[in-house]
Amino acid sequence: MDERTAEAIVEAVRDVARAEIMPRFRALSPGDVETKTGPEDLVTVADTAAEDALTRRLAEILPGVGVVGEEAVEDDPTILDQLARPDPCLVIDPIDGTWNFARGLAVFGVIIALREAGKTVMGLLYDPVCDDWMIARAGQGAHFVRADGSRVALSTRAGREPAMETGYLPLGMFDQRSKEALAPLLPAFSRVQSLRCSLYEYRTLAAGHVDWLVASGSKPWDHLAGQLVVEEAGGVWGTLAGGPYDPTNREQVLLATAAPERLDTLRGTLSHALG
Repeated sequence: MDERTAEAIVEAVRDVARAEIMPRFRALSPGDVETKTGPEDLVTVADTAAEDALTRRLAEILPGVGVVGEEAVEDDPTILDQLARPDPCLVIDPIDGTWNFARGLAVFGVIIALREAGKTVMGLLYDPVCDDWMIARAGQGAHFVRADGSRVALSTRAGREPAMETGYLPLGMFDQRSKEALAPLLPAFSRVQSLRCSLYEYRTLAAGHVDWLVASGSKPWDHLAGQLVVEEAGGVWGTLAGGPYDPTNREQVLLATAAPERLDTLRGTLSHALG
């Protein structure tokens, strides 16, 4: 992807966030929020309006590209099959961290990934509140960009002893057996928490502020862009099972670490508990 196209995508995302997301932040009525799979899995009118607008705007920038949007897949799961094809495809999470957004917490954002020939070639993690973003293009590094256009190259932190590590693990998203197996492991680390927002967990990992993250599921709109940003910043990612990540399979446990050598040891620790 060329720089001009990447910039056009960013501007489209910023425009949609200003029009469809931010006017509704801390202004939702009870009727504007619905549940999906359970009481903690929410969707708002801002999610659906933003996804519709993003789909239209991005199709103007990349005519003919396939689009896999979180809310569209909720209505028609066969849309996800596009990710198994070699054709270019955009993957959209219109509001990642919807629970936070609906509760008035400013930890949410827009995630966009572009896939070509089965690989992610561009990833965008956009914060509408601060109007800043992290962006990566395959082989060209990852950057934090402010609204004034200033850029900072991203770099994950060096490896540390587990007792010093900070990580993200959403314990509440695992089944009861897994919770009971994982909980005794957590005191071995300095701090383990969850932001309820994949976008910001990947952002803090890519910026060098935390050591690792674990995701209980593998929805592609939550992870493809962040994986590329972390990878281009010097980190690594993979599945708990050790095999390739299939973005059409939403049930895989995913890992990402700041230090490449940490991935296998973290996988071993967690596999012992979850195996």
